[in-house]
Amino acid sequence: MGIPSEIRDVWVSKRNCFIIASPDEERKLLRSKKCTHEGVIAGFKAASVACVVSAVPTLTAVRKIPWAKANLNYTAQALIISAASIAAYFITADKTILECARKNAQLENSLRHNRDTVSS
Repeated sequence: MGIPSEIRDVWVSKRNCFIIASPDEERKLLRSKKCTHEGVIAGFKAASVACVVSAVPTLTAVRKIPWAKANLNYTAQALIISAASIAAYFITADKTILECARKNAQLENSLRHNRDTVSS
């Protein structure tokens, strides 16, 4: 399987295309990369906290509560903890990226408005 050679060649040719981006395009690209990076960092922090916060009660319950001791094997415990961590990561990263994108859109609108009023 894999990518058909024709499609791969099109992607490679598009990527190697000699196009010089405008400074505005470069700034937009830089801001979007910064937003993504902030989202990853915030998501990792939230996932770390969620891992600890979900691991402590899960492992305590498995040792103290008879039902949990009988029914939650190691795989179930790992799934509980990882599900909480994964959910925290994606929710936090998504919210952070959207918040940053809103700020960038407001900044872009204000810059465009300022350019329009100065040139008029």
